[in-house]
Amino acid sequence: MRGRGEKDEHVFKDSSVGLMRLLFVLILFVIGIIIGLVSSSHIDRYFTSQPNNFYMDYVTAAPAPTYTTSIAKISSSDHNCSSGSTVCKNDDCLSMDSFRMPKSLTHKMTDNELFWRASLVPDKPEYPFERVPKVAFMFMTRGPLPFLLLWERFFRGQDVNKYSIYVHTNPGVHLRISNSSVFYNRQIPSQDVRWGTVTLVDAERRLLGNALLDFSNERFVLLSESCIPVYNFPTIYKYLIGSTHSFLDSYDDPSRYGRGRYSRRMKPDIKLRDWRKGSQWFEIQRTLAIKIVSDTRYYKLFKWYCLPSCYPDEHYLPTFVNMFHGALNANRTVTYVDWSLGGPHPASFGAKDITVNLIQHIRNNGTTCSYNEERTSICFLFARKFSPDALGPLLRLPSTLLGF
Repeated sequence: MRGRGEKDEHVFKDSSVGLMRLLFVLILFVIGIIIGLVSSSHIDRYFTSQPNNFYMDYVTAAPAPTYTTSIAKISSSDHNCSSGSTVCKNDDCLSMDSFRMPKSLTHKMTDNELFWRASLVPDKPEYPFERVPKVAFMFMTRGPLPFLLLWERFFRGQDVNKYSIYVHTNPGVHLRISNSSVFYNRQIPSQDVRWGTVTLVDAERRLLGNALLDFSNERFVLLSESCIPVYNFPTIYKYLIGSTHSFLDSYDDPSRYGRGRYSRRMKPDIKLRDWRKGSQWFEIQRTLAIKIVSDTRYYKLFKWYCLPSCYPDEHYLPTFVNMFHGALNANRTVTYVDWSLGGPHPASFGAKDITVNLIQHIRNNGTTCSYNEERTSICFLFARKFSPDALGPLLRLPSTLLGF
């Protein structure tokens, strides 16, 4: 029979053995964790430091044509800093050059996102770069540009730092243009446009928004596919850059084609006395362009209440600018149209109409206008509406006449 001392000694030995076993298990557990961490770290370093090895293994296994195509796609996207789909390897997308003058017109911004970004105005008045003011030529067309050759001749040899080009077409329209053309890759992300609806205003604002992303653009001229220049580039550039006013047609038309289109549902924001009409083909300065893309309140009124038979493109900008920014506007257009035949549409100039006398008449038809508070006979810089068959005769006009 064991005594009390022997029993206590046995219990002590059992406790010691249990403690040793627990300590041994803990040591093994800690060692396992350390081994796991070391292994994981090694694997991470291997994968992160060897991507090219894996890529080269893949390329080696892939057929040669696939390798060539893949490299072409990567190189192409590397240069497109605006796509957001790849990391730019060859261009610094956060550089001042990329910020002030985007290299690509391709982006996935919604209109609201575009207008927000386009409306940003630096509080610091001095530019951190040498700014040469540019004229943004904004073409709104349903399809191809029938006078592309004429416009290419117009821009030929001119300083590329003095102009930029933007083209809004219907979705799905891809302009077949040589990569040597000044119009190459100048299409902006577009949406469907229907005549007589607010979508025309949307397209105008979309063109302005994209053009405003280039901080060097100072003047913005809206042109259609049927527009032509009636002066050379140096004359137009000097005229627009030197102007202290915008050129947006805005007048009070008391007839049913003017005030008759007003909707009382626009009250109290827009009253009948505020209502204006004008040609949609405008030329405006940067300050006014920013005001236009920043507007939400008055644009929505036209979207909701200026419905078919109202024609928002003829009333929104003339009314909005007259109400809030009239001091910036000359209240006239620099695009000539012939309304002498009457009716809802202006006269169209075809091949048989193209003569030296026509161009001279557009330039100087006896009218004068205000330019920087002085009278001048140079009132129209562009003209419309020209039919596609007029291209040949226009190209055959003496270069001494047009100056290009």
